[in-house]
Amino acid sequence: MKRTLVLGGTTEASALVAELARQGLPAVLSYAGRVDQPRAQPVPVRVGGFGGALGLAEYLRAENIGQIVDATHPFAAQISANAVEAAALSGVPLCAFERAAWQPEPGDRWQTVADIESAVQALDRPAARVFLAIGRLHLAAFAPLSQHDFLLRVVDVPQADFPLPATRIEVARGPFSLADDLALMRSHGTEILVAKNAGGAGAQAKIDAARQLGLEVVMIARPPVPARQVCGDLQGVMAWLHTRLGV
Repeated sequence: MKRTLVLGGTTEASALVAELARQGLPAVLSYAGRVDQPRAQPVPVRVGGFGGALGLAEYLRAENIGQIVDATHPFAAQISANAVEAAALSGVPLCAFERAAWQPEPGDRWQTVADIESAVQALDRPAARVFLAIGRLHLAAFAPLSQHDFLLRVVDVPQADFPLPATRIEVARGPFSLADDLALMRSHGTEILVAKNAGGAGAQAKIDAARQLGLEVVMIARPPVPARQVCGDLQGVMAWLHTRLGV
């Protein structure tokens, strides 16, 4: 039986490989490599890039991969684009395990922006206490906004070259509860939340907390990705895999 390559780094990917292992279906989980100490997983794990779409296509052929599930973060647009191209080059079917985006509710104070640069522009205003909940990849873009009192939450201990000095840095690994994020935002006196529209339940607590506290939210929209087959839940992905695997 050919293996399933799961492009991971999300709670959805972890749930998927756990179910694949439970059913005895061979799989390998790939991380992009941005977390120093990823969680232990019940399937073989590889860390690092493939060398673009061509490198991924070669990996698929060399490693007897029968199907790909792209369960990366909704903002990992380049990885997703490479996966679509590699699938086409290699003839290996691909399905995206894509969580639904968050939607504003009546009374929410959302400002939806197109990208990181637009979020920086949205914060070009007088000083405020800002919870910058965007991960660490794009923090340097906010460095010119030195008037703000930033709150950051990161998975790994910051190194000396951390791109954005902040008054408060929380080192913690999610998922976080509504009570966790309410306590965090209240203790910091947060006035504005900046978040990527990752969607799903795993990171939703900060959105619910901001809603409950009546905070302004600068919501960064998802980047576009090429057309592909999409499943929105674990049951749908497993049904697709069972069809592919004939089980």
